[in-house]
Amino acid sequence: MCIAYLSLGAPGWPLLIAANRDEFHARPTRAAGPWPQAPDLVAGLDLQGGGTWMGATAAGRYALLTNYREPANPVPPDAPSRGLLVRDFLLGGDDPAAWIAAIAARKDDWAGFNLIAGDARQAWYLGNRDPARAPRRLGPGRYVLTNHLLDTPWPKAARLRASLDALPPATWASEPEQVFERLRDTTPAEDARLPATGLALERERLLSSPFIISPDYGTRCSTILARAADGRTFFSEQGYDASGRLRERHDWRL
Repeated sequence: MCIAYLSLGAPGWPLLIAANRDEFHARPTRAAGPWPQAPDLVAGLDLQGGGTWMGATAAGRYALLTNYREPANPVPPDAPSRGLLVRDFLLGGDDPAAWIAAIAARKDDWAGFNLIAGDARQAWYLGNRDPARAPRRLGPGRYVLTNHLLDTPWPKAARLRASLDALPPATWASEPEQVFERLRDTTPAEDARLPATGLALERERLLSSPFIISPDYGTRCSTILARAADGRTFFSEQGYDASGRLRERHDWRL
């Protein structure tokens, strides 16, 4: 997943997440749904690495992950899948603070990542390329995560934040199409505002919109998680083909 908006502590809706997963179209994936071995967990599945990019449980646990863009440091062939971090948190029962502290102690085992993990009481962020080198507890507020550090003001992050900030929280579960529409923003950044991450200019342009379309790589799915103050949770995913056309949508009430 390559861009995610997170709102914590909004009146009546303490948790809102809207995210796009960008990936190579050839990478095998199972769409989000209840896992056979854990029916209370709803998440997609990376059939190559065995992990996931975002998920939630009926008990209130949730997690999401983005890769950190660093083309000068390719992923070692023996590196563990970063998606296993999300999977292991969702399947486990450890306190989020203790669990993420344990991951931080060996954060260099993985290629670059950004991880958010939480439950009904707390939320934590860990970026293993973050100069702070330590987990950060997230208080009430709104955050955007791309393929750099939390709240790095890339143009795509600013666009999505402004768009979703303007949407009333109650509409996320009652009118999720409004959230999906904002996630499908294909507007590229102006060249002068493109981040310099070491990619060729044409590739930076392609990756500069919240929703990405190209024959080999692009937005594979969009996901919404909305949790009400009484614990009612709405989870929805839309899947797309390589041309950006909608393939499927599934909704769950946890």
